[in-house]
Amino acid sequence: MVWHILDIIGTVAFVISGAIAAMEEKYDLFGVALLGFTTAFGGGVIRNLLLGIPVSSLWGQQLLLMTASGSALLMFFLPIRRIRYLHTLLPIFDAIGLAAFAVQGGTYAAVHAHHSVADIVVASTITGIGGGIVRDLLANRHPVVLQRDEFYAVWAVLDGLAIAYGFGIAAWQAYLLFIVTAILRMLSIYLRWRVPRPLFSLDRQA
Repeated sequence: MVWHILDIIGTVAFVISGAIAAMEEKYDLFGVALLGFTTAFGGGVIRNLLLGIPVSSLWGQQLLLMTASGSALLMFFLPIRRIRYLHTLLPIFDAIGLAAFAVQGGTYAAVHAHHSVADIVVASTITGIGGGIVRDLLANRHPVVLQRDEFYAVWAVLDGLAIAYGFGIAAWQAYLLFIVTAILRMLSIYLRWRVPRPLFSLDRQA
């Protein structure tokens, strides 16, 4: 039940994120739907490939597919003033999607697949950030996770470590981890937390 609830939360949040990115690039209905779907399901598909789970399992998730389709269509036909308002909330949707999928991916690997610590951390990280990377690449943008001003993937990694060492398996722990991760992600945006970078940078030669 926890997986399903986090899946729905993450799907809606990331479809909205992907749809807004598509609208910023002036994509058509197909583009909005494509970016919405890839943002919502990209991380899970990559995770399943790494864990040896058939990608075809996605087609059995009818509720999530219908949720994603409905969310994408709703975004496309919303009045422009609503889109602009949702655009201001984009960091919140991104934080919710990251938190929901990071926790869901980690607990799935820990409970369902019984993988090692490293596998759980990778599953949590990929599920949390994979869809956003695909979204940014399709929108011809630098992926958020690679930008020095973004304390992004760190939260997914920490979720994976917490789950690997036993916190997050119980339902209340998973929900608590989700809430804390979303809050920390928002704090990292507004307080401008940065991941350390090299002291010296190499300029590209002409």
